[in-house]
Amino acid sequence: MPSMMKIALPALAAASGAYAACSVSATTTIQNAGDASAIASCSTFSGNIAIATGTTDDISFPGVKKIKGDLIADTATELKQIGASDLEELDGEMMLNDLTRLNAVNFPKLKAIDSIKWNALPALQEIGFTGEVTKANKVDIQNTALRSLKGINIEEVDTVFIANNGYIDEISMQLGNVSTSLTLADNNEAVKVELPNLIWASNLTFRFCGSVSVPSLERLNGSLGLYNNGFESFSAPNLTSVGEAVALVANENLSNVSFPALTKISGNLQIANNSKLIEIDGYPVLKSIGGAFDMSGNFTDVTTPKLNSVSGAFNLQSTDNVTETCKTYKPLKDKKLIEGGYRCEGKLIDPAGEGHKGTKQGDGDDKTGAATTLSAVNGALGLAAMAAVLLL
Repeated sequence: MPSMMKIALPALAAASGAYAACSVSATTTIQNAGDASAIASCSTFSGNIAIATGTTDDISFPGVKKIKGDLIADTATELKQIGASDLEELDGEMMLNDLTRLNAVNFPKLKAIDSIKWNALPALQEIGFTGEVTKANKVDIQNTALRSLKGINIEEVDTVFIANNGYIDEISMQLGNVSTSLTLADNNEAVKVELPNLIWASNLTFRFCGSVSVPSLERLNGSLGLYNNGFESFSAPNLTSVGEAVALVANENLSNVSFPALTKISGNLQIANNSKLIEIDGYPVLKSIGGAFDMSGNFTDVTTPKLNSVSGAFNLQSTDNVTETCKTYKPLKDKKLIEGGYRCEGKLIDPAGEGHKGTKQGDGDDKTGAATTLSAVNGALGLAAMAAVLLL
């Protein structure tokens, strides 16, 4: 019996040691490949893992199927590859930041992750999620050399922010809903964006995109912003309501806009500086605008035949003659269906947004109250502020 006890106790101690190594309260720092291989015996690792800044080895965690914590590599400037051949789930954040030589991220079985946060990865051209990540709460990818987001095909998400990836030429996901925001900004100006299954979102912002397709979008709880894009047309054929604002600003090739099912915008409708947008007739059933009606550009005709309520100011300024257009909107003001200030003017040298006077007398009438409502309008134009931030 004593001899059996002597054998059993070391075995128990070894098992206890192995268990402890797979569950840690502090962050485990990986200095080299040997440190990484020590974790490989853990099918599930509980704790945060950080790659040391001085690491020069390729880092891999074979055998680990789940990490309950974060995986962090920050300013490890000599790190070239990181991966986990068997990892299926990471319930924390994968944070890769300022890794100037990283050229491979290999997680072929990864399906679910809480957060992807990548920044300053100038050598990374592909995402090695060959089995496709279909579950993620947050995706933030900036300043990489990625050509596409292939491998990230999530069904629902809280936040997506993809910005300043100059080589990315395609963004396509099966995404069905966005609970907080999706922002695609300042990537390759020819980037093709396809979101065929997107039905519901809070906020959508597209800046410097070559094309954007949202054929299934039905409802926005927040705002839609289209800024500086290169496409000629934009359509949201099934969108019925917008909870905040719609802004179409500085899309130099945009000549056609279509929102055939949109009946209500709870915030502002802002259309400005889209030089080729001459006729606006893409809002055939729009009935109410909860903020300002604010349009400035080179319009010859603006038509919203069902509109009968504007809670904020009305501003329509054009370089062209809009006398006939103004005649259709003046009765709304007379009937107090436009509650704020009213300005409708054409033949202006410099058409401007709400609250600003264009140069040269035009052909419209009744310009009362526009300047006095500027502060209220600016408060509602949150998307314009967002655009300014993205310019930085």
